[in-house]
Amino acid sequence: MDWTRAIADFRIHLKLERSLSDRTVEAYVRDLGKLREFAEGHTPAIAPDSMVLGDLQAFTTHVARQGLSATSQARLISAVRGFYRMLRIEKTITNDPTDLLESPRTGRYLPTFLSVEEIDAMVGSIDMSRTLAHRDRAMLETLYGCGLRVSELCGLRVSWLHFGEGFVRVIGKGDKERLIPISPEAMKQIGVYRDEERIHLPVQRKAEDLLFLNARGGGLSRVSVFNLVKKLALKAGVKKVISPHTFRHSFATHLVEGGADLRAVQEMLGHASISTTEIYTHLDREYLRSNIMRFHPRAGK
Repeated sequence: MDWTRAIADFRIHLKLERSLSDRTVEAYVRDLGKLREFAEGHTPAIAPDSMVLGDLQAFTTHVARQGLSATSQARLISAVRGFYRMLRIEKTITNDPTDLLESPRTGRYLPTFLSVEEIDAMVGSIDMSRTLAHRDRAMLETLYGCGLRVSELCGLRVSWLHFGEGFVRVIGKGDKERLIPISPEAMKQIGVYRDEERIHLPVQRKAEDLLFLNARGGGLSRVSVFNLVKKLALKAGVKKVISPHTFRHSFATHLVEGGADLRAVQEMLGHASISTTEIYTHLDREYLRSNIMRFHPRAGK
């Protein structure tokens, strides 16, 4: 078996069998390319179906010495495991060399989130006399009010808005569909944007159903949303390092702090596993701890 054919089969497997998005597929294939480069650098080269545990352990040591972070190493090993799982399913190999392969300990980080006051300050920093200001306000309200990923925001369609029922339809990772409740404020701002700004844009072909458009009537890029968030944070005096994803973290954090059911939060965020959503319970506990340490009279003793 040669690497070119094996990786081509893996790409098809990820797309058809696991229904992963194109972006995720390409990330997995790039990671597997690192293993191919390592294997073909040996003399003689190591074929995909000739890899043993010792080879893979040498590979993980190799990438660690290159300075790859623990998180990136874990993602890379996940791609390698998926590759050999496919070979096992297709009976190309009888023993999976990744069975005893360990991933680096990545720990659990507490994501940055904004307070309600910081979000209000960012929204308030929008110059409403500027072109497409209503669009910008509607985007911020939608990011925070629905907990969307930036790619989901950019891909949101007019036909997916079900304001009568109070929901929006979203296509998330792996082309998975979910319905998310939308706040009255987000609905109000989207309505203002549609009625006062969007109708005057020269909508480009294939962008007719996209909700948020640029000044030329085309779809928005993720970079443009990132730049908008950074600019508004600077204007509002927010000192935290944030991105559009920070609004998603804020959405989840404020729900958990308010007592929302974790399963409901998982459903709204589109997390495949509840363990991913559980980070917000840790964050909630850290929030409580920080308040105790700050305000309890014995905390500084």
